[in-house]
Amino acid sequence: MHRDISPPPVKRRKLGGPVARPRTIRVFSWNINGIAPFLPPQSTKITSFFKPSEPDRPSKPPKADGLRAFLSRHNWPEALFLQELKIQPGNASAVAALLSSLNTPLHPGDDTLSESRTYTLDAVLPRDKHNARGFQGKLYGVATILRADFASRHGARVRGVDWDLEGRVSVVELDPEPRAAPFQNNNNPECRTIYKPLALLNIYAVNGTPAPYRSPLDGRVTGTRHDHKLAFHTRLRDECLELEARGFDVVVAGDLNVARGPLDGYPNLRTFPRQHCVNRADFNGKFFGVGDNKRAGAYVGGQYGQDGGGEGGCFDGVDVFRAMYGDERRYTYYPRTREWGSSCDRVDMVVVSRGLWEAGRVRGTGILDTPQERGRSDHVPLWVEIVVGGGEREETG
Repeated sequence: MHRDISPPPVKRRKLGGPVARPRTIRVFSWNINGIAPFLPPQSTKITSFFKPSEPDRPSKPPKADGLRAFLSRHNWPEALFLQELKIQPGNASAVAALLSSLNTPLHPGDDTLSESRTYTLDAVLPRDKHNARGFQGKLYGVATILRADFASRHGARVRGVDWDLEGRVSVVELDPEPRAAPFQNNNNPECRTIYKPLALLNIYAVNGTPAPYRSPLDGRVTGTRHDHKLAFHTRLRDECLELEARGFDVVVAGDLNVARGPLDGYPNLRTFPRQHCVNRADFNGKFFGVGDNKRAGAYVGGQYGQDGGGEGGCFDGVDVFRAMYGDERRYTYYPRTREWGSSCDRVDMVVVSRGLWEAGRVRGTGILDTPQERGRSDHVPLWVEIVVGGGEREETG
């Protein structure tokens, strides 16, 4: 980690008594390229994990490479954001099957009645009959999966946004204060800090193409998917700015469908046709200031752009991976039609409010870039660890 651009590490002072360390959460994000491979062949009812199995009808455990196994392998993170579900709108049984698989025991010792091992699920599916018709409407869709104790303690509210009809955006708003008051340690100033509440955005951004984009109202062609991508950038930026104005620190995580600059494409950054450069410059200009774009070597019309992001302003966010790892080359998209590592891009990322970053609330991030973690998808997962509140009691020597 590059210490000249990262928040200073927190040092625990040995005071000979109980001290407190900040509470953190981990948010994982993964474009799974379709939920079907993660569902059991015959899904149990949605409420089955609350009841003991009948001796003659045992519950089928989830697949070894399923989502509960993923959560277990990564020590039960507080949040998992999924993109590109590919569930047909109105298919409640598929959503119920997904939730059931998340809470079906992996083995007899897996305690699914514990809130620290049980998960909630909120899915946002496409509802635009004119622009999400392919594969019988099984396009797009995002799922926000929250650990039950985390969602309860922080009063998590999950919602979509009225401007997204394609199942691309899910917002989690947390309460300003946890419902359980933090332990206070007067000798540790950090543990007396009152942090802003978090808004966590699960994003599957538009992929720009020359295909027509139709008015959701009447189906008339009004431009291309490239035009729709630029409009999506504007609306997402405005959503982030509105959340900040309401007092939230914002965390955007997901598949942003853009590689910011030459560091983010291998063997080369995609620059043809030219519209991809326009889309990239638009994203970098609306979400990052000059400093972050310079650090990322990001493309903004051949320059590093100016603060402001054009009409409507700039979110002025921080690309967490670049801020922590500088010019290190790591990627998140590995197409299955190519040999592993021969063609890849960093299009999935975590972007946070500058105030959150400068407060030292980002404690770590990573990209799980292995064929094993990619599984049956064409993207690999990534994660971020964020401080959410004051300390918990911890003894020191």
